[in-house]
Amino acid sequence: MRGRRMKSGMRVAGVVGAAFLAGTVLGPVVMPPMVSAVAQETGNRAETYRLLNLFGDIFERIRAEYVEPVNDRDAIENAINGMLQGLDPHSSYMNARSFRDMQVQTRGEFGGLGIEVSQEGGYVKVISPIDDTPAARAGVKPGDLITHLNGKSVQGLTLQEAVEQMRGERGSSIKLTIRRPGADTPIELSLTRDVIRPQVARFRLEGNDVAYVRLASFNEQTESALRSAISTMRKQAGGTLKGIILDLRNNPGGLLDQAVQVSDDFLEQGEIVSTRARRPDDSQRWNAKPGDITSGERVVVLVNGGSASASEIVAGALQDHRRAVVLGTKSFGKGSVQTVIPIPGNGAIRLTTARYYTPSGRSIQGLGITPDIEVLAQRQDDKAPLRDREADLRGALSNDNGTHEVAPLPPLKLPPGVADKVSRLPPEGAPAFDPTKPETDFQLQQAASLLRAWAAAEPQRRAAR
Repeated sequence: MRGRRMKSGMRVAGVVGAAFLAGTVLGPVVMPPMVSAVAQETGNRAETYRLLNLFGDIFERIRAEYVEPVNDRDAIENAINGMLQGLDPHSSYMNARSFRDMQVQTRGEFGGLGIEVSQEGGYVKVISPIDDTPAARAGVKPGDLITHLNGKSVQGLTLQEAVEQMRGERGSSIKLTIRRPGADTPIELSLTRDVIRPQVARFRLEGNDVAYVRLASFNEQTESALRSAISTMRKQAGGTLKGIILDLRNNPGGLLDQAVQVSDDFLEQGEIVSTRARRPDDSQRWNAKPGDITSGERVVVLVNGGSASASEIVAGALQDHRRAVVLGTKSFGKGSVQTVIPIPGNGAIRLTTARYYTPSGRSIQGLGITPDIEVLAQRQDDKAPLRDREADLRGALSNDNGTHEVAPLPPLKLPPGVADKVSRLPPEGAPAFDPTKPETDFQLQQAASLLRAWAAAEPQRRAAR
């Protein structure tokens, strides 16, 4: 399906993020209005029919002889989901309820606990809690493995089934049993479900001269919220602004349209992102339109291992155009494109259909965005487990940068010596990070120091604004 925009503003082609939420699905979303059948291009049709007969035989044997009666719809949906999940980590089936939940979530509101999750070793793995949600307030952390829900093991459940169990009416409770790296014993948490309305953009002035805006996800409100935040802070700063920090850490993705628009807000021209599909005619490209909402302010983008999908599109576009300095640690590395295809009356399938590429032509699939300046959030013990990324997921697509030309990145546009003032590690004895205390956020403080040093090294530019 090509081309036209839906009423909601979503493109007919785009990207779906890597994470499920306890309440819905998150990721840059493609929602074609109808499904078209595509003829099988290769293969032996007789063999295909033989295999379909094999499926039918097994289905009938299960219905007839399984120890307990089997619901036909459940069996078929499980088979469909198994077929899709066997392709790669991001293809899957959504029943009608899950599809409706996903549509609600992309509008910026959904029910649940407020955690983005994936599946690992049969357990539910937390990618990131969403800011100011029951999960975040209860202390759920990235990397946590949820092993039990209300005392019952999640082993044997599909990821979708586990997500559905974590949904529920506002005010109802659920008990999570968590296995946390570094903890000797399981952690028991009781959470009260709520309607999740995450504040997609949080912003403030750091020291009255640096604008800080954190994007928690990419839903239909993200770009307008970013515009409002930057406009407000520029007025508050009264002409003393030294730069902008765009915080995409632990942002697992969202709508492709929003990732393109956010990138476009900082760019005057040039490519933002492109996709390449199995058939060349299905490939697409998005370009920036004139107009920078910041009027050329200096920009630092913060990323880490929880920055995925749409976040990586934005970071990659601004990095390739040298519009921003990317600071932090390597991002998640999800560079595949999923199309959400509605099946009338039966939900939808999420199918990997392409890879996406940054303006220089590089795929970040399995590699992630490497920051221009690496800054660790805390001093790491050599024995501490590394955070999983896309390349660690079973069945993840390979990176294909070796099959096409990739343009080298231009030199970093920083005055001499400015980057050298950034510290890679917090000092010995630095306080542990507390989300309520920005002064304990080492990466944030290094980004602010970089912008101030950058501004001090360019007095003529500062005076010209």
